[in-house]
Amino acid sequence: MNEAQTHTTVINDEEQYSVWPVHLELPSGWRPIGPKGTKAECLSYIEEVWTDMRPASLRAAMAANGAR
Repeated sequence: MNEAQTHTTVINDEEQYSVWPVHLELPSGWRPIGPKGTKAECLSYIEEVWTDMRPASLRAAMAANGAR
C-alpha cells in the first residue's frame, strides 16, 4: 500500500470510525468526518476523538437502563 495515498476519516450511524482511500466510493452507511490526509494522520485523529468504542445503539440502551 502506498503510505502517501490520501485517505479520509469516515463515520457510520453507530458512530464507529474508519479510514477510507479518497479515490474509492464510500460504502453505504458511511460519511466523511474529520481530516483528509495520510492514513497515519487519519488514524491519529480517530485516536483522539473515538474515546468510547461502544456502538451508539449500545450506549443509548445502556443509558436507558441507567448504566454508564
